[in-house]
Amino acid sequence: MQKFGKPLAGVRVLELGRLVAAPFAGQILGDLGADVVKVEHPNGDEYRRYGPSFLHDLEGEPTQLSSGFISNNRNKRSIAVDFAMDDGARIIRRLAGCADIFIENFKVGGLMKFGLDKESLRKLHPNLIYLSVTGFGQDGPFVDRPATDGAIQAMSGLQSLTGEPEGPPQRVGALVVDMMTGLYSVIAAVAALRYRDTVGRGQHIDMALLDCAMTSVATQVAEFRLSGVSPHRQGNSQPGSVPAQSYRCQDGYVQIQAAFDTHFARLCTCFGMPELAQDPRFAGRQGRAQNKSALNDILEPEFARRTTGQVFDLLASAGVICAPASDIPAALENPQAVARGLEMRFDVPGRHQIPHIASPLRFSESRVTYDRPPPDVGEHTDDVLLDWLGLEQAEIADLRSRRTVM
Repeated sequence: MQKFGKPLAGVRVLELGRLVAAPFAGQILGDLGADVVKVEHPNGDEYRRYGPSFLHDLEGEPTQLSSGFISNNRNKRSIAVDFAMDDGARIIRRLAGCADIFIENFKVGGLMKFGLDKESLRKLHPNLIYLSVTGFGQDGPFVDRPATDGAIQAMSGLQSLTGEPEGPPQRVGALVVDMMTGLYSVIAAVAALRYRDTVGRGQHIDMALLDCAMTSVATQVAEFRLSGVSPHRQGNSQPGSVPAQSYRCQDGYVQIQAAFDTHFARLCTCFGMPELAQDPRFAGRQGRAQNKSALNDILEPEFARRTTGQVFDLLASAGVICAPASDIPAALENPQAVARGLEMRFDVPGRHQIPHIASPLRFSESRVTYDRPPPDVGEHTDDVLLDWLGLEQAEIADLRSRRTVM
């Protein structure tokens, strides 16, 4: 491999993805160097209009780039095609013949009437890797039901594990199921590329939000099967680990993990009371769990008289796991996040800078690139039709005049 080359250079991806999970998968493939073409209805991916916040142009007018759309659609070209029209569907079928990976997240059977379902496209293009992303998968009693990240968090048991013990089930604040599904989709797509290289055939990939969400509770499933007791919400504590929770400081909270005896001893030393580690009530992990309330009565004042920064510096430098509970502005300003370049921006003429979080993928011989900001609807229609299909300008103009493409 050429040093600093793109890992997926030469791979073509046709994405009929909307909202989060499927577009996020497309974005990762684009970050890795694939040529990702996002097919949108002339009105655009509905997530473009899903606020509350939108990028504004330099005149202060809102664009069709919402915070959600921005976050999942860099490194793509947008082509606007009305595939409800015969000519539009024909264009998508031709584009699929130029692609290695086809991504869609329509309801099961929703693309059949356009001839864009997995059977139709893979019959035309046997080498195509056809990736379907749905809430519940391609079979089962819920196959026709709608789903969202929050609904799947609830159904999978994830909400039952999130929140304070005495409170209601809680949704995780980020779209973790959508993101997990996007990640698993990319893993599956890359594995299918490898399989195609070996065997010479494409295949269909069936990705379901529920399936992916259940992987996040695998430990709790094992705990339930071993103990017979359903796991319950622990707040910011961890079952059987003490001290391992959030503590209030003068200016906020810190999360610590000092459940191992050596870590607990270091914590006690940091707070100037090394003898506490020898107290029979707290000398072992099981004892600390049994006497959690008594231990917290001693520890809480020590945290409360310090700032989060003081606690972090004190404990982390002693090898005790500790982190301030940051809000988003503080997380972005964290020196480690700054040093790693985790926040990046696209400079687009005529607009304010477009904010992004950098890809976490880092290679020694390859690189992730940020070649394209999130596109406008149909921004690259002409380019893609010329590049992938070799259409003449007159043909494209004719399609545009009939509003087949925009």
